[in-house]
Amino acid sequence: KITDKNYIHFLSNWKKENKPHVLLFDHMPVVPLLYKLTAFTYRDYLSFGYVYVGLRGTEKLSSQYNINVYTPTMMIFKENIDKPADVVQAREMKKQLIDDFLSQNKFLMVARLTNQRLFQELCPVKKSHRQRKHCVVLLTGEGNKFAEAYEAFLTFAVANTKDTLKFVHIYNDRQPEFADALLMDEEKYRGKSAVVILERRNNAGKIAYKTLEDAWQGSKEDNFILLDLLDQLRTDPGLLSSETVLVDLNDELAPMFLIRWLYSTLDYISDCWDSLFHSNWREMMPLLSLLFSALFILFGTVIVQAFSDSSDARESPPSEKEEAAAKTEKNDASFSKETNSRIPKKGFVEVTELTDINYNSNLVRLRPGHINVVLILSNSTKTALLQKFALEVYTFTGTSCLHFSFLSLDKHREWLEYLLEFAQDAAPIPNQYDKHFLERDYTGYVLALNGHKKYFCLFKPHRLGDEGGTLGSCEDYDSSLHTEARGKTCSPGSRSIKNKLHKLSFWMEHLLEGSLQRFYIPSWPALD
Repeated sequence: KITDKNYIHFLSNWKKENKPHVLLFDHMPVVPLLYKLTAFTYRDYLSFGYVYVGLRGTEKLSSQYNINVYTPTMMIFKENIDKPADVVQAREMKKQLIDDFLSQNKFLMVARLTNQRLFQELCPVKKSHRQRKHCVVLLTGEGNKFAEAYEAFLTFAVANTKDTLKFVHIYNDRQPEFADALLMDEEKYRGKSAVVILERRNNAGKIAYKTLEDAWQGSKEDNFILLDLLDQLRTDPGLLSSETVLVDLNDELAPMFLIRWLYSTLDYISDCWDSLFHSNWREMMPLLSLLFSALFILFGTVIVQAFSDSSDARESPPSEKEEAAAKTEKNDASFSKETNSRIPKKGFVEVTELTDINYNSNLVRLRPGHINVVLILSNSTKTALLQKFALEVYTFTGTSCLHFSFLSLDKHREWLEYLLEFAQDAAPIPNQYDKHFLERDYTGYVLALNGHKKYFCLFKPHRLGDEGGTLGSCEDYDSSLHTEARGKTCSPGSRSIKNKLHKLSFWMEHLLEGSLQRFYIPSWPALD
């Protein structure tokens, strides 16, 4: 934020920061988002300051640069802080207008080469004869001793600016390898400034160049000599008779990163402090809300972790009698005991229900290479099958491309019947007018659905009395349970229901090996 008190200090930082400085004048008390995004985009090239023209304390600034307080204005200052290098005014500042304006003013008139990236941007490699671009480099030093030579070079650059010429300068003591390669450590340039005209030939550092015979003093004679060489260069590219290979420039700003970060942090803290005491509380509410939310989450996490650790410490290992009882009754024990003995204490399997709400995300738009393993169950078999299913697939939960779901047969029987029609070796699907249509038992079926490639693999439940199980075969599990020839139905208990998923883990291994039969479908049906 710029006012009458700090604008001179802000604009005078061009030499230290090696950047042009931009002043944004607007009548909005809060900096518009477009300006903030623009400042972030060009942060490596330009420094931005915002002037709220409606604020008391900006009258002198607005008067000096003749600002229309009703029209947004953007000014770019380079080496001369008394006069802007370029100005744009518009009642509506559009992004395209701002980008065009700033992209043409990203560099100072005589920018200092502080790193290799800047050198490559200011002095690009020629792509064709018509795209030749030459750099006029002033090799000088720091301090008042070299100030006169620099000012004369800057005046020359302003008067002779062209698209095919870029004027830059470099400090010999900060880039000694660069200076030695061009000046060859000649005695006549020692402690003085020199001017070199160069052209980059390739990205490997090869250049063609010519050095002015005498050191640069900034006199009229030096100006005439340099101007004459530039005129000859337009007609005779062979004037750059010397060649050499330059090493990459040292990054002068790299060691200052920590300090710049510290300064930015201090500025941010200072702004927050000023806002706390000079802004109304309504403006501070979002920041305070964010702060208290973060503290609440932090302390809540610590408290929950402390209680969970204490509860884990209080748990005692099971007694020997309980372990013996569990071994003798393992065939009749509940799934909870079975799970605790085979699954790590903190392990779990996330199984979600496949519904019309998550159907697209969990199947139709499933990422390539991902498979959703879906268990078919009914309301009466849900608990037993889910427990057995989790136990069978637990060892495969480490595979990130596998997802696990279950489908209610009571809700989506027609969807399943439609899908099974594409299983080539599946038993014929009964017609909906068949009296046994709603009796056909698909519970325990498992489908591995590849949403991207539109195919599925089928696991048929383990048949009672068959120890081998079926790996993707299509013999119906309960085809005999509802036939009138036998004249009876079977109502399996919890154990027989769990036996449906016997050998599912082996089927999962074949699935990951890619050895199961695949059934392709033209498109996924809607899940109503």
